[in-house]
Amino acid sequence: MTSPNHERDEAAVPRDEAAVARDEAAVARFVERLGASLTEAGMARMPARVFATLLASEHGRLTAAELAHRLHASPAAISGAVRALVQLGLAGRERQPGTRRDAYRVYEDVWQEAILRRDQMLARLVTMFRDGVVAVGGASPAGARLSETVAFFEFMQAEMPLLMQRWKAHQASRRADR
Repeated sequence: MTSPNHERDEAAVPRDEAAVARDEAAVARFVERLGASLTEAGMARMPARVFATLLASEHGRLTAAELAHRLHASPAAISGAVRALVQLGLAGRERQPGTRRDAYRVYEDVWQEAILRRDQMLARLVTMFRDGVVAVGGASPAGARLSETVAFFEFMQAEMPLLMQRWKAHQASRRADR
């Protein structure tokens, strides 16, 4: 089945075919494109590439040596990247059973957790911007800009829990359809 733009419709790809048809060259291109997009969005380049590699890996879990091999990067570059990802909560560190080696992984709910952490940051920003309104004077042009920023972030804070509830319901429905 093809969509109107003649590309293969995702829903038409049988689940078995999607699971078997892994093209490592295409995966490597995807990782580099996603890494570049994340870099353009503000993430440092190597953490972006490592994160993309973990997301695209079969089990979402790789050792530092495996990451270095796949990305043709030095162990030091991988170490710094995974440290940044762990600090951001985008990856976790796990000890491989029976070894002294660590593996790094992304979790299934990585985006949900990232959004929830953003929500906590929004709360801190709202307080800071309110202080700014008082500092510059609410009736001033700067005060108006800061007040608009407070209103925007308060709106986002109010909407985020509702959006997350809708996502969880949507996710449960998708899983039930499988």
